[in-house]
Amino acid sequence: MTTPPPGLRERKKQATREALREAALRLAVERGPDRVRVEDIAEAAGVSPRTYNNYFASREQAIVAAVTADREARVAEAVAARPAGVRLADAVTEAVVEQYTHTGEGERERERGTLLLLTTRTALRDAFLDATAGIEPPLTAVIAERLGSAGDPTARVLAASVAAAVRIALEGWLQSAGSSGTAGSSGAGGLVVPTGSLPDRLRAALAPLAPAFDAAERRVVQS
Repeated sequence: MTTPPPGLRERKKQATREALREAALRLAVERGPDRVRVEDIAEAAGVSPRTYNNYFASREQAIVAAVTADREARVAEAVAARPAGVRLADAVTEAVVEQYTHTGEGERERERGTLLLLTTRTALRDAFLDATAGIEPPLTAVIAERLGSAGDPTARVLAASVAAAVRIALEGWLQSAGSSGTAGSSGAGGLVVPTGSLPDRLRAALAPLAPAFDAAERRVVQS
């Protein structure tokens, strides 16, 4: 599936979004997230607070967006890039693991810094987990293209299930220290420490979805 290049207006919007999220992360690292206001981020990015609100609903969203850097959309792009003969369940799993764990050196350094913030800021942690919902729309389009099922709910159900599985894996990874619960159940300010192998957690969370992907592909072959 090919996507036409973005027009000038879309490129400007993307540049503004990038400027805002980079400013948000820089200020959060310099001052601490609690000392950063939306007005500060907007000023650093050279836009108005009103413009800021067109892109992000909170400072936490902007900070997290600087780290994920459209990772959710890149998952769909990675699936689309897989050869047509690759099993869809495998293509999705490998794309998720690749985009969530195989990062460049610059991005890896940035993630390390943000993980330090995530371990002590519940609001940032919640925003990081909520970002997984962004997987659904672009992945729905890619799965529908692969299955030839535009308008069929199957692609959306599968994509939403992937988003939920990724969130569950991340919740288990960002687990409260000394607790068997998930990050979502930790108290405010509770210390959170990344535990276990993130690739293993992602694969384990996605594994139950494989039969559904296989069934969807079989229907395509039989139709």
